[in-house]
Order: sequence, then C-alpha cells, then structure tokens
Amino acid sequence: MPYLRFKGFTGDLLRSIAPRVVDEFAQLVGIAKEKVKIEQLLTETITQVPCSVEILMFPRKQEVHDAVASALNKLLCECGYDQVHIFYVLLSPSLYYKNGEPLAPAQPVPGTAEGVT
Repeated sequence: MPYLRFKGFTGDLLRSIAPRVVDEFAQLVGIAKEKVKIEQLLTETITQVPCSVEILMFPRKQEVHDAVASALNKLLCECGYDQVHIFYVLLSPSLYYKNGEPLAPAQPVPGTAEGVT
C-alpha cells in the first residue's frame, strides 16, 4: 500500500512511466513492487492549480521521503513537467483499517488523559 495519486497528468503519460515509478519507489522505500498503487485523480480546477503528486503512506525516515520526492521530480522533469508539487499524507497504522480492524493497536496521544472524551 502506498498510494501515489497524480493530478494534472495525462493517463498516457502515467501508463508509460508507471513501471519505472513502481520500480524506483519500491526500491527506495524497501517494499514489494506489488504494494505500490498508482492513481490518476481527475479533478475540476477552479483556480490555477499546479500538477501534483500526493503520496499516501506510513512514515519513513526523512531521508527516504526526500529520496522519493527527488526521484519523482527528476523523472517528471525528464518528461517535460517541471514545477510539480510533491507532498505526503502520512498515515497511522492504528488509523488504517483492513476488514474493520486497525493494522496496529492505537497508542495513547501524549498530553491527553486516557478515557476522557
């Protein structure tokens, strides 16, 4: 599972670069290629919006996030897309559910009293 969501790119471009994106991403993050999901988000822009890549994944070391963003930026620049915004939406295993069950038990939030609602 990480999800790479592309906005503002053509489907033809994404299909052509998908194998390389999957290979590089999986290698940099240290996961199986089969876990990498690529989506094209079709949105209606109201104001000027740059092309972007939204990466939903569990947190990694900063160096890993930096390496992924750099590799994606390089590839997209090679394809004629510069000024692409790349950003992460970091997921928590305790808030990610499969079949109604979290992947990991919830951890207490620092600075809060357990049981207080």
